[in-house]
Amino acid sequence: MSIHPVAVSRSGPKKVRNLKSVVAGTVIVLLLMWAFASAGVYAAMRQPPESFARIMARVPGPVAFLLLPFETLWTKARAGALNIGDRAPDFSLPTIDKSSRVQLASLLAKQPVVLIFGSYT
Repeated sequence: MSIHPVAVSRSGPKKVRNLKSVVAGTVIVLLLMWAFASAGVYAAMRQPPESFARIMARVPGPVAFLLLPFETLWTKARAGALNIGDRAPDFSLPTIDKSSRVQLASLLAKQPVVLIFGSYT
């Protein structure tokens, strides 16, 4: 029985370190991409509805809804600065039969107005 010398490679720990740095770099890049995408969607949400719709029409499929904190961003972007009891900004809306328009300022000139907004789905 003879003993043959075997070369021992010390590259194992080096490969593990390289793999860890590649994984860490990839995670950092993905987090930065996610942060920039979230910031971009948030900036779009702060635009008028027509601009927001035009931007979101270019987003593929449900990407924004599945990968980004869409509801949280939407709530913050559309929160506004009004509090209970504050005077509402003036607006104009068509009547139900679309024969005329109703403006908040004209209603307020005649009588107090209570606005209730909700989602009836």
